[in-house]
Amino acid sequence: MSHPTTKSEILDEIRRTAAANGGVPLGSSRFEHVTGIRPYDWEKYWARFGDAQSEAGFVPNTLRGAYEDGFLISRLVDLVRELRRFPTQRELRIKRMADATFPNEQAFNRWGSKNDRVGRVLAFCDDKPEYEDVIEICEAVYAPNLSAPDVEDVRPVSVVYGFVYLAQGHPGEYKIGRTNLVDRRLAEIGATASVQLKVIHEIKTDDPSGVEAYWHKRFEQKWMRGEWFRLTAADVAAFKRWRRLA
Repeated sequence: MSHPTTKSEILDEIRRTAAANGGVPLGSSRFEHVTGIRPYDWEKYWARFGDAQSEAGFVPNTLRGAYEDGFLISRLVDLVRELRRFPTQRELRIKRMADATFPNEQAFNRWGSKNDRVGRVLAFCDDKPEYEDVIEICEAVYAPNLSAPDVEDVRPVSVVYGFVYLAQGHPGEYKIGRTNLVDRRLAEIGATASVQLKVIHEIKTDDPSGVEAYWHKRFEQKWMRGEWFRLTAADVAAFKRWRRLA
């Protein structure tokens, strides 16, 4: 488009693009990308782009990244469903370029790493059947209690794996525990239990205590006693989707 050169034309463009963006004025970089109006054009009339936004009738867009967490998660969930995978940083940028109403990637970065964002989405979707598809996608890539390694400690370490298991006792009653050898542990429990236990699924992991704690926390509303929970078929299916975390 030809660049508007008058003050009134630039103000009209600020109002037009804000209306298309849900009533929120664009930042100067996004405004230039959408309209072709460069800082060179508007600096003839205003020292700061916020002054132009104010004259156009808007509060300057200085807090663009301060979205509510609920709004950010809902938009992230929409993108997960659109892509059918959890988005990368690059995919967040591409979505923003294609949709001016989508939050800037920096708004999501305040939550930390990609794994941290996945955890946020899982916590939001938990116990909501309408998000079962999103939960399945997120659980496939989530690593509970993942932390960055100490950059000063670069010595190779020997990884020791354990298992977090789901075992069924009476109908609808399940035990979630951890062990190095599932069969031996169940044999020990079975020696004193009033019902024979059946292993439903096991997760191999280098962090059995962390993974076990995640599932105990997730099903805390369904806790019976000790490590026993009353679970539904959907709960069992969610556990079985996790296979290995290492």
